[in-house]
Amino acid sequence: MTFQALGLIDPLQRTLESLGYRQPTPVQKQAIPAVLAGRDLMAAAQTGTGKTAAFALPQLQKLLLEGVTAPKAVRTLVLVPTRELAEQVYQSFRSYGGNLPLKCAVAYGGVPIEGQISKLRKGLDVLVATPGRLLDLHDQAAISFELLTTLVLDEADRMLDLGFERDLDILLAAMPKQRQTLLFSATFSDAIRQLASGMLRDPVTIQVSASNTTTKTVRQWLIPTDKRSKPELLLHLLKKHRWGQVLIFVKTRKGVEALIKTLQEHGYTADAIHGDKTQPMRLRALDRFKQREVQLLVATDVAARGLDIEALPQVVNFDLPTVAEDYVHRIGRTGRAGMEGEAVSLVCADEVELLKDIEGLIGQVLHRVEEAGFEADHRVPETGSKGAALAAAKKAAAEAPRKKRPFTGPPGGRAAAKQAQTTGTATAKPSSAGKSGTGNGAGSKAGAGRAASAGTIIVTGGRGAKSLARSAGKAQAQGNPRRAKGGAR
Repeated sequence: MTFQALGLIDPLQRTLESLGYRQPTPVQKQAIPAVLAGRDLMAAAQTGTGKTAAFALPQLQKLLLEGVTAPKAVRTLVLVPTRELAEQVYQSFRSYGGNLPLKCAVAYGGVPIEGQISKLRKGLDVLVATPGRLLDLHDQAAISFELLTTLVLDEADRMLDLGFERDLDILLAAMPKQRQTLLFSATFSDAIRQLASGMLRDPVTIQVSASNTTTKTVRQWLIPTDKRSKPELLLHLLKKHRWGQVLIFVKTRKGVEALIKTLQEHGYTADAIHGDKTQPMRLRALDRFKQREVQLLVATDVAARGLDIEALPQVVNFDLPTVAEDYVHRIGRTGRAGMEGEAVSLVCADEVELLKDIEGLIGQVLHRVEEAGFEADHRVPETGSKGAALAAAKKAAAEAPRKKRPFTGPPGGRAAAKQAQTTGTATAKPSSAGKSGTGNGAGSKAGAGRAASAGTIIVTGGRGAKSLARSAGKAQAQGNPRRAKGGAR
C-alpha cells in the first residue's frame, strides 16, 4: 500500500518522498483514513511505529482544505506529557508541513511564556503543548478554543502519571464539545479508558501490536551486581564492548549528576537531561548527543518518551525504573524503525521486585549474564521458572496449616504443665505450640486474559505508582482546582 492509496494529497506525498517515507506503517494504514473521515480515534501502538505521522499527516491535510484561523485561535491542539516530546512532535509537524501555508508552534514550561503568547496573537493552525503551560496560556486569556476542531492526546497515560489530571479536566471543560478527538499511546490503563469514555464518540479503535511489549529488534539482558559496584561496572562495560553512543537511564537527578562526574573523571564526554535542567539546557544536551559531540547521555525518566535519536545502538538501565511501563519506553529509544539495538540493565538485590514487575509486564524473563569481578555479594534472586517454583514452595509452606502434636506433659493438662514449668517441678516440658506463619511475598498481578469483542483494544498494563499515590490524595486535591505537580509543565 502507498500513501497515495490512503488519500493523502500530492504536496504531502512529495514531502514524504523527500523524507524517505516509502510505505505507510501499520498504524498509519489504519489511522490516516479514519482521521481524514472525521472519526474519533483510540489507538495503541508501540513507540517507534510512526504514530506521530499517523495523526499529523491527516491533520495537516484537513487544515489546508478546511477553514482558516483567527487571532488567539488554535484549530488543532496536540497535548503531550513532556517538553522533549512536545519539541519532537512540533518538529514532525514542521517537517511534514514544510511546503504548506500553515502556522505551527510549540508551548511548554521552562522557557519564557512571552514568546509563546506573541505567536498566538495572530492565531495558529497547530499548537503542540504540555498541559501545564497550556493552562497558563488559558489563564492569561492568551488562547481561544473557539475554532478548535481537533484535539490530539499523545501519551495520555504519561500525562496522568505526571499529575496533569486536574489540568486536563479544566482544559477539556473549556473546549468545544463538538470536535474530533484522537487518543494515541503506547499503553492504556483503566484510568485512560475512563478518560476516553467521556471524550470520544464512537471511536475507531486500533491496536498495532500487543500492549506493553518490547520490540523484537532490541536484544535485552541484565547483569546482577551490587549497587555500589554499578559505576565501576558501567566503566568496565564501556571499555570491554567499546560502546559508542549510549543513552543511560538513572533513577534520580542526584544520581545523574554523580554518574556524570564519574564518567567525566574517566575521560568520557557526557551530558545530562533531568528535571532540574532548564529546557534550553536539555535541548542543547540532546542536540550535542545527536550530533555525536558527546558519547554518553545520562537521563532520568523525563527523557524516556519523546527522544527520537536516529540509529541509537545502546541503552543502559543503570537503575531500574520504579514504574514497569517506563522500561518499555526506555528501551524503545533503540531498535527503532526496524534497526537492531541493545538494552542492558544493571540490577542489584533491592531491585528484584522491580525486575519481577518488568518481566511480568513484557511477558519474558531477561537473560542474565554474570560479569567476572562484579558478582553480587548480595544475591539477586532468580525470577525465572526456578525462582518462581522456589517462591511458590516457600509460600505454600508458610500458608499450610501446621499439624497439632499430641500433648505429652504431666497429668492435669496444659495449665498444670505451665505451672510446673514456672515452678521448676515439671518432669517433662510441654511441646511448644507453633505460631501460624503468614507469607510476606509480594502479591502477584492479575494476569488472566479476558476475551474481547471485535474492534476492542486489549491492554494488560495497570496504573503506575504515581497514579495510585495521586488517587490516595485526591480528596486533598479537590479543595484546590490546580494542585501542585511534580511533572514538567
